[in-house]
Amino acid sequence: MLSNIRVVLLNTSHPGNIGAAARAMKTMGLEDLRLVNPKQFPHAEATARASGADDLLARAGVYTRLEEALQGCRLVVGASARVRSIPCPILDPRKCARQARAESEHGPVAVLFGCEQSGLSNEEMDRCHALVRIPASDSYSSLNLAAAVQVICYELFAAHVTREAPEGDADADHSPVGADEMERFYEHLERTLVELGFLNPANPRQLMRRLRRLFNRARPDENEMNILRGILTAAQAERK
Repeated sequence: MLSNIRVVLLNTSHPGNIGAAARAMKTMGLEDLRLVNPKQFPHAEATARASGADDLLARAGVYTRLEEALQGCRLVVGASARVRSIPCPILDPRKCARQARAESEHGPVAVLFGCEQSGLSNEEMDRCHALVRIPASDSYSSLNLAAAVQVICYELFAAHVTREAPEGDADADHSPVGADEMERFYEHLERTLVELGFLNPANPRQLMRRLRRLFNRARPDENEMNILRGILTAAQAERK
């Protein structure tokens, strides 16, 4: 199921890190590399650092918007070492890999890596169902981007080989809607809450972020999403 797992690099500033990440992926059997707004790509240093994985670079998707790279994904996990004010489920690399492997049997999965300087932004983490944190020394916990990709890709490969089930294995009959459909729902939800006077359009971020965490945990399927969208549409009609 490794072909269903996407590695998504966001706003990568150094082309060499893109090449090194491609090499890390290829050694572990992953091939779907997606780049969102890379500062320099294609680039000779990326090809040099790929060291034989330049075929991954040639096939890599390049996007201007994160939602394009995540289209159709049933599970999105972001790599982050930072503590956030609004809690999000935290996985270690092994648990992340087990869950990603299990989910990849039913549809696309994405693992996000932020830019080298600041990692994932709050807005980028809003797209994630969970975060994965790589344990490291308290005295020096900063991992190079390609090193972080290598750790996660190794765990994904190991989970694929052993096919070890995640703790609390997900219901195989539950098929959550993709990330693109969730974004359409969040746009509809925010618009409706503004119309109802429940949400201040000048400052929607904190409330919407908490609501995103809530529905990302729930991971509604198509029928549940139709119900939610129907409720929003009915509320808008009643308002008129």
